[in-house]
Formats: sequence, structure tokens, C-alpha cells
Amino acid sequence: MDCDVRDLGLAEKGRGRIDWASREMKVLSLIRERFEKERPLAGIRVAACLHVTTETANLLATLRAGGAEVAVCASNPLSTQDDVAAALCDQDGIDTYAIRGEDQETYYGHIRSVLDHHPHVTMDDGADLVSTLHKERPDQVAEVIGGTEETTTGVIRLRAMAQDGALGYPIVAVNDARTKHLFDNRFGTGQSTIDGIVRATNLLLAGRVVVVCGYGMCGRGVASRARGLGARVVVTEVSPVVALEAAMEGYEVLPLRAAARTGEIFVTVTGDTSVIRGEHLEAMKDGAVLANSGHFDVEIDRKALEELSVERRRIREHVDEYRMPDGRRISLLAEGRLVNLAAAEGHPAAVMDMSFANQALCVEWIVKQRSALEKAVHTVPGDIDDEVARLKLQSMGIDIDELTPEQEAYLRSWEHGT
Repeated sequence: MDCDVRDLGLAEKGRGRIDWASREMKVLSLIRERFEKERPLAGIRVAACLHVTTETANLLATLRAGGAEVAVCASNPLSTQDDVAAALCDQDGIDTYAIRGEDQETYYGHIRSVLDHHPHVTMDDGADLVSTLHKERPDQVAEVIGGTEETTTGVIRLRAMAQDGALGYPIVAVNDARTKHLFDNRFGTGQSTIDGIVRATNLLLAGRVVVVCGYGMCGRGVASRARGLGARVVVTEVSPVVALEAAMEGYEVLPLRAAARTGEIFVTVTGDTSVIRGEHLEAMKDGAVLANSGHFDVEIDRKALEELSVERRRIREHVDEYRMPDGRRISLLAEGRLVNLAAAEGHPAAVMDMSFANQALCVEWIVKQRSALEKAVHTVPGDIDDEVARLKLQSMGIDIDELTPEQEAYLRSWEHGT
């Protein structure tokens, strides 16, 4: 195999953890069983730029079961699990380019290595793969029949590309599937973010003021989990409607400039840049902790933090302490990168099961619809969303009701009234 991983000797350890995750990914297992029989992806080359984790390994195995040839690189320099990367290369026959802690040059070099496989389908998490392909290899774009995008940040970038007329092939916004953003973003990000903060700091959240910047699905998850552990949660928002929702959920809603003075732990989950800036850092009290769970490391202004401080030291693994001229200490977790993946293991496998089931089924759909799709960002077909939910319920042993013929007729009719 053509691979660039840290140590192939870690493969056995990675195999055990991949198998452990597979027990929680029952929807993907059901899809894999069908793929093995039908081989819907035979002859298709897939290039994936995803977090190289145990859950991703199970997705890639499903694609291979469907007949695809797969190559994968990391979508974040700090999210790779080196033992998983080793197992993918050494045991699963997947060309893997991912090393935890890789520098930016290596990161983009790995993206180019995946593109060297001349994919028919791209799978992205943040749109770095797609943007690199369009910027550096425009002649290769025509070889791609379609792609998928996993996260909010990537969908935003891709819609901007489509708006500018720069998107060269159709891409399905997996992030926007109901069985993805209602569960992965909320329950997955909520639990894994708190997990990353606690692993990095070993702080007690009960009684602390946790400021959640952004109240989208990810922010809702973080806020609810922090409150469940006894934290006093403050929400900051720019959308009046979303801020109103947070207030009616019982959270204190403040501008960040006000929350900065009382907050003890700050979590950014907006998908935007420069959320926590110098003006906020100057107002924070001694001991403030900063964490980011947005896809890119741009939500906390690290340059401002460097310029305002007089000393920085690595005080714990994943914790950098910055000392201000007045003696205040502000700690940044995981270098401002995804704290749930850099300082922990990311989302639980059971919730990634639904996200990656969407990925697998959308790749199959793209292959089947290859000649009918416009060069645009597409929503996940409703029948795929429903199928993922149905399989998830089946795996949980849950039955639900069905509409009677009379009820179906009533819902189709305009003549029935009071």
C-alpha cells in the first residue's frame, strides 16, 4: 500500500479499537452487509479527507465492501488516531496519509497524495480536499462525478463556491441531513466537547460559568451537557431568533464582551472566524479556559493571545497557559483546534453511525445519479434520511406506528375540516 503513517507497529492496537467501535455502529453494519452482496461501488475510486478515527475506519470498510477503491487523509492535523491509520494501511488495504500532529506542509501534501489517486467521488470534512482540487488541479475536476461534505463549515464554503460559479461537480451536504445534524451535531458534539475539556483539564464543571459561543445544533449540545454537569451556562449569539430560543430554554444570553468578564470556561462552536478576540481576552479573569469545537482553528484569535501575553508555557498535555502583564493566566486547550478530537476521541461511535450511514448511502446515490445531478450543493434525499432513521430504530429494537389508509387519505385531502 501507498501510505504515510506514524508507525505500522500500532496496527494491532488500532484493529482492536476499530472492532470495538463497530459494535456501536449497527446501521453501518447493515449497510455493509448489503453492499457486500450488491457491490454498488465497483470500479469507483473514493478520496476521503476525514478525521482518521475508529468510526471513520468503519465507514471506509463499508465503502470497500461495496467495491470502492479508497484512499484517505486527515481533515485536521490533530485529529488522527495513529493506531487507526496504521491498521487502515497494514490490514485494510486502504492508502492512508495521516499522522497526528503533522505540520501544514505535510497536511496539504497528504491531501495531494489522495488526489493523486484520481478519485471519482470525494468525501470531505471541511472542504479542504475540494478546494485544493479546484485551486491546484482544475483539469482533474472533470474526472469527479460527485462528492459529500460532512460538516457545517465545509457546507458553508461549498455553497460559497457554488454561488461564485466555482464548484465543478455536485456535492451532497451530508451535514444537513436530519439524522446527522439533529444527532451528531447536538449529542455527539455535546458529549465529546465536554469529554475533551475534562480530559485536558480535569476541572469540575459543577458551579462554574461556561460560556458557549454559538447556539446552533453544536452549541445546543454543548450547553445542555454542561448544564447537565451542574455548570452555569451563558450563551452568546448573533442571531436574534436563535438567541431568543436560548433564552427560552433557560440560558442566560449575553454579548460576549459582557460574558468575558464572568466566564470561567469558554467554548466556541460557530464555524466563523475571530469569535474570541483581543477585546474579550483583555476582560477575562484569571484562570479563564478557552476551548474550540468549531472545525477550523480560527474561532479563537491566537495571534491576539500571543501578543497580549508575556509568557506561554505548556502546563499540561493539551493545555497552554498564557500569562498577561497584570499576572492573569488564560489557558488555551488543544492549540485552539477541535478540542473533542485533539484532546479526546471525538464523537461516540453510536452517533457517528448515523452520520456515516448517510455518507455511505449518499455515495451510492451519487454513483447511481451521476448523469442527472447539477453542479451544486444538494440536500440529502429524504428517503435516505428516513432509511437511516429506520435502520437506527431497528438496531435499537424500537417499533413505531404506521399511518392507516384513512389517515393517509386525510392528510392528502383539503376537503376535510372542522
